[in-house]
Amino acid sequence: MKIISTVKEMQKISLALKTKGETISFVPTMGFLHKGHLSLIKIAKQQADTVIVSIFVNPTQFGPNEDLDKYPKDFKKDRELCENEGVDYLFYPDVKEIYPENFQTYIELSKLPKYLCGKNRPTHFKGVATVVTKLFNITQPDIAIFGKKDYQQFQIIKQMVKDLHLPIKIIGGEIIREDDGLAMSSRNKYLKSAERESALSLSKSLKLAEDLIKKGETNLLLVREEIKKFIESFPYTEIDYISTVDPQLLTNIDNLPKNGFLLALAVKVGRARLIDNQLIKKES
Repeated sequence: MKIISTVKEMQKISLALKTKGETISFVPTMGFLHKGHLSLIKIAKQQADTVIVSIFVNPTQFGPNEDLDKYPKDFKKDRELCENEGVDYLFYPDVKEIYPENFQTYIELSKLPKYLCGKNRPTHFKGVATVVTKLFNITQPDIAIFGKKDYQQFQIIKQMVKDLHLPIKIIGGEIIREDDGLAMSSRNKYLKSAERESALSLSKSLKLAEDLIKKGETNLLLVREEIKKFIESFPYTEIDYISTVDPQLLTNIDNLPKNGFLLALAVKVGRARLIDNQLIKKES
């Protein structure tokens, strides 16, 4: 595995691979890798000749008072994990390499970022769309893999690729969970031992909603209210949102549709902001 730190070198390598007719799969990350990331790398290896993983903590997707300065890092471990998974190139640039002096161009979607996480993080997806576009231009992938734990991000990237006619296939990796059901996240590191049980309120809420639908409940306002009461029964929790939305448009749904809905949650547990989601259908 080769570690590349400059845009110029990464572009040169990617273009040379494309010239030789090799396909490239790409997994963008912010590092502090876990089994969720590794599952995306495994998908990438199945899809193309060459696998590129990036590690870059993107400052433009963090808002004021968020955890940019404290975001967990462990490059030595990340490098070892990537090597063990057979990654070909690890792109590891610094901030000045991605955002040089006088940088002033951003990518922004008009609709999808207005919902879910975008409501309370208004600049977040502008930063995500911008850095992903830049990384696509640098690595030149045929295929890119994103985790569905951040379902809104996954939908935004798919829409952006479609809108900009980028010749990239976007593949979603399923949520990978700990043995107790907690969705794997780099921010799980923030959880204190006393907060761990409260963090499970998210995954347990998904099961609660599924059970309510199976019992015949069609009023999603009531489903959301039951989940709210359930999560608030745990200590250390602060709800950001509980949303039942159209899986494609991310618009709010109050009555159970035939094709199902996405239940999406964001809850702060201690200092960890956690997200989780599940597609739920009446027959599921």
